[in-house]
Amino acid sequence: MSLWTKLFKAVQGAATEVGEDIVDSQALRILDQEIRDASSALQKAKTNLTSMMAEQRGTERQVNRLRDGVREHEGYAIAAMNKGEQSLAEEVAAKIAEMESEQQQQQGLLDNYTQHIEQLRNNIRTTERNLDALRRKSQMVKTTENVQKAQSAIASRFSGGNSAMRSATDSLERIQKRQQLAADQMQAAAELEQDSSGSDLNSRLSAVGIGQQNTSTQSVLERLKASNRLEQG
Repeated sequence: MSLWTKLFKAVQGAATEVGEDIVDSQALRILDQEIRDASSALQKAKTNLTSMMAEQRGTERQVNRLRDGVREHEGYAIAAMNKGEQSLAEEVAAKIAEMESEQQQQQGLLDNYTQHIEQLRNNIRTTERNLDALRRKSQMVKTTENVQKAQSAIASRFSGGNSAMRSATDSLERIQKRQQLAADQMQAAAELEQDSSGSDLNSRLSAVGIGQQNTSTQSVLERLKASNRLEQG
C-alpha cells in the first residue's frame, strides 16, 4: 500500500469517526425529526386512503346502477319477445350485453379498491402502533439522557478527588467548628455567671437543707398549723 493510499485511508477513517460523533451528539434531535417525518408520512397515507375510499364508494354506486339497469332491460327484452318484437328484443339484448361488460369492469375495479383499502388500513394501524411505541421509547430515552447528564454533573463537581467537593467539605467543617466554639463560649459564660453570683453554691446548700430555703405553699401551711397548736396549748 502506497503512502498516499495510507494517508487517504487515515483521512477517510477520521472523517467517519467525526461523522459518527456528530450523529451521536445529535441522536435525540435526529430521532425527533425522524418521528415527525414518519408522522407526516402517516398523515399523507390517511389522506390518500380517504380519497381512495371515496373512489371506492363512487365505483360501488356505478356497479349497483349497472346491475339495476341490466335487470330493468332484461324485463324489456322479455316483454318485447312476448309481443313478437324480435328485432326490438335483440336490440335490448345488445344493450344488456354492453351494460354487463361495463359492470364486470367496474366490479373488477371495485374489488381492487376493496383489497388495497383493506391492506392500507392494516398498514396504517400497524404504523400507528409502531409510531406510538417509538414516541414512548423516545420519551424514555430523553428522560434517561437528562438523568445521566445530572448524574454526570454531580459526579464531576462533587467526586471525592474534585476540588469543588473538597472546598464544600472544608466549608462545612469550618461552620461546624465555629458553631461548636460559640456553644462552648456560651456555656463557659453561664458557668462564670453562676460562680460570680454564688447561685451555684446556694443551690448546692439548698439541696442538702442548709441556708435559705425556698418557701412553698405546703411549708406555709405547715408553719401556720404549728403556730396554731402552740397558741391553743
